[in-house]
Amino acid sequence: MQPSKPKKPAIRFSMYWMYAIIIIFLAGALYLDDNSLTKEVSYSKFESYVGSGGVTKIIVFSNKAQAEAFLNDSLASKIFNENQFKPGTGTNAKILTDIPSADKLQDKIDQWQAEGVFKGEVKFEKSSDISGLLWTFGPVLLLIVFWFVMMRRMSGKDGGSGGVFNVGKSKAKIFDKDGPIQVTFKDVAGLSEAKTEIEEIVEFLKNPQRYTNLGGKIPKGALLVGPPGTGKMLLAKAVAGEANVPFFSMSGSDFVEMFVGVGASRVRDLFRQAKEKAPCIVFIDEIDAVGRARGRNPNMGANDERENTLNQLLTEMDGFGTNSGVIILAATNRADILDKALLRAGRFDRQIYVDLPDLNDRVAIFNVHLQKIKTDETVDVDLLARQTPGFSGADIANVCNEAALIAARHNKPSVGRQDFIDAVDRIIGGLEKRSKITTDEEKRAIAIHEAGHACISWHLRYANPLIKVTIVPRGKALGAAWYLPEERQITPSQALLDEMCATLGGRAAEELFLGRISTGAANDLERVTKQAYAMVVYYGMSEKLPNICYYDSTGQDYGFSKPYSNERAKMIDEEVSRIINEQYERAKQILTEHAKGHKELADVLIKREVIFTEDVEKIFGKRPWVSRTDEILSVQEARKKEVAALPPIPSTENDEKADDATPATDEPTDSKSDEAKKDDTTPPTPPPFNGVPPMPKK
Repeated sequence: MQPSKPKKPAIRFSMYWMYAIIIIFLAGALYLDDNSLTKEVSYSKFESYVGSGGVTKIIVFSNKAQAEAFLNDSLASKIFNENQFKPGTGTNAKILTDIPSADKLQDKIDQWQAEGVFKGEVKFEKSSDISGLLWTFGPVLLLIVFWFVMMRRMSGKDGGSGGVFNVGKSKAKIFDKDGPIQVTFKDVAGLSEAKTEIEEIVEFLKNPQRYTNLGGKIPKGALLVGPPGTGKMLLAKAVAGEANVPFFSMSGSDFVEMFVGVGASRVRDLFRQAKEKAPCIVFIDEIDAVGRARGRNPNMGANDERENTLNQLLTEMDGFGTNSGVIILAATNRADILDKALLRAGRFDRQIYVDLPDLNDRVAIFNVHLQKIKTDETVDVDLLARQTPGFSGADIANVCNEAALIAARHNKPSVGRQDFIDAVDRIIGGLEKRSKITTDEEKRAIAIHEAGHACISWHLRYANPLIKVTIVPRGKALGAAWYLPEERQITPSQALLDEMCATLGGRAAEELFLGRISTGAANDLERVTKQAYAMVVYYGMSEKLPNICYYDSTGQDYGFSKPYSNERAKMIDEEVSRIINEQYERAKQILTEHAKGHKELADVLIKREVIFTEDVEKIFGKRPWVSRTDEILSVQEARKKEVAALPPIPSTENDEKADDATPATDEPTDSKSDEAKKDDTTPPTPPPFNGVPPMPKK
């Protein structure tokens, strides 16, 4: 076999070619320009100018029957005006005329030379037409070349990925089974319900006959809904890694550009490619960029490109055409603003909710991210999971990474418990600012404020248990307190009131023990006001306005008008003020009862700058209420022990195989009758343990 010859590199057009042609043209024009002034005159004037002695040189073009005469400065000043010709500047002044013939002009020149009126040089030449053609057709040629190059670039044939003529093509990235995505469902911790539904979709593509034989239809689409950072994109990557089918991925913003009709064209092209590679999966991230409800923001009768894109997407997902084998996955955190036609069955048959991880899910997520980090024996994953309520999967990954960076900054061989605590503090509150200048008076005011929060939260049942309090400035805050929020699915009204009372404890402590208030409670007041307003307007927890909710779950809100009258707005304001004032007085009452303990707590805080749960226990004693989360964990541990203590379940198949394989011996055998065997009872199979205690039967 002869070796193949190397291919010669293809010559491609480039804009640099255009630049080079323009430069050459300008240089040629500059070179051909002899810095001269030329004027066409009649033959009689030509004779008079030569006869006056103002001509220094004559050039005769015999093939064109033309003659060119160079003038001296005096004659040139008379023919050209002052703006055109200035003597002494080196400008050549010429006149051009048509002659009867070269022979007759030669006779006339001989006569002038004999008379002494012309003593200059005479040349007979044949003129070239190249310069004339260059000046005549050069600009036209440049325009043609420029248009040709620009068309190639806009059509994407000049080595680019696209252009004006390819703007309607889909920008989706295609991942095959051998692609770069190596994420599988094993890499997705928690999200058990969401993973179950996603795994079923992958199973639809792998074994469709298993479902179609029973008359079922493969779902056409699934919508992943959840807050940012909860793992929607990770689930999509896991689908791409698990499914042995092509995977198209693009963002909702990739459909729409400045050109009219581009979005609809890209939707058509995307589904055309997907149908060619069916069965396949199409993933659209941030679909709310094009799926927003139509007609909500009318554009004054103008063409709305986003709505045209959505209309085309609706048609392609469930129109007259068939999309057998094409499953659409989409992700958004704004499902409330999506168009209702997009959410109906037949387009997105399933809405998979990817919520923030609960306690057990956070433990699993921590275990996944800790596999790549060198940790020591002091790291308590359960404590880390309890310290990060409301954290998403992305936040937990950030905590692990930040802890590793902190440990590396201190040249530690492994990451310890304190590094993770510092990482959580860093993410929640920001960097410590020990260099910030604070006076002793300000430091004491901050300590009294933070001790007020700690004191009240310790003596309220539904308040969150305290972890630590610090008066070291961190981020924008001059002091901070960390708590362990309870894992609640529903929140009673008393829990909201206790939380508001604990939040107002800092301002109440300032008024009681300092005799003045400061701006340090601005964030506390903001949170309390929002919470009180939510209790009245959203949760219906007001005495004067019970069981009323003005929240619009559809996301349309109420425009510029409010859904209640001015009198009702006045009542809402009065109720919000009443709730806040009652909790403020309650906070002052609790602080008055425990003034001594509060003073001790503030003194320790001033001295050490940081206090922990153990310090508060020494002053106020053990908290009389057990954490709700601890109760759930204890129930789970008890269930695990009960399941582990159950006797093993005998296997019928193994017993039958053992009976068949047992050789005949003289040993006595079981002589029980069949009726006696039926009376034997075996312990029932325990239900599978999923980490949640059983609900009581009604």
